[in-house]
Amino acid sequence: MGEQSYSGVYFLLSVLALYTLIGIFRIESILPSLIFSLSIFKNVIPVLVLIFGIMTAMDYYVSPESISRHLGKSSGYKKWVFAIIGGIISTGPIYMWYPMLKELKKQGVGYGFIATFIYNRAIKLPLLPIMLLYFSVQYIVILTLVMIIASLIIGLIFEKIEDRL
Repeated sequence: MGEQSYSGVYFLLSVLALYTLIGIFRIESILPSLIFSLSIFKNVIPVLVLIFGIMTAMDYYVSPESISRHLGKSSGYKKWVFAIIGGIISTGPIYMWYPMLKELKKQGVGYGFIATFIYNRAIKLPLLPIMLLYFSVQYIVILTLVMIIASLIIGLIFEKIEDRL
């Protein structure tokens, strides 16, 4: 096992210690930031619970074998829907997905599907509530749709290239 970095924990403890120190002497100076943090937390919690539920269900019910049955060359548009939704709801570091994607490739899934899946990982559901704090709903919807459409175009290009090889 590699050496684990605790820098994030040290940073969190440093911030908490600083807030506690300042709070002891001047509570009025940290109160606005605490109230703002609490309001963000209240807005994000329902979405995080929903996302966690979806991720748990996916981990429990979906396996690489069940996915590959629906992703063959004859599955038509259904495989693209799986690639988009799968990419959007997938979590964790991308390198953790490489073994599963390799296994799907061995079972006949094309590079177009894999490219579409990876492209859609850029759409992060847990970050949408935070994006809503900074941008309008219209912007987020348009950005998401453009990313999905671009992922399909890239997937189709990969599929055409793969067919020629």
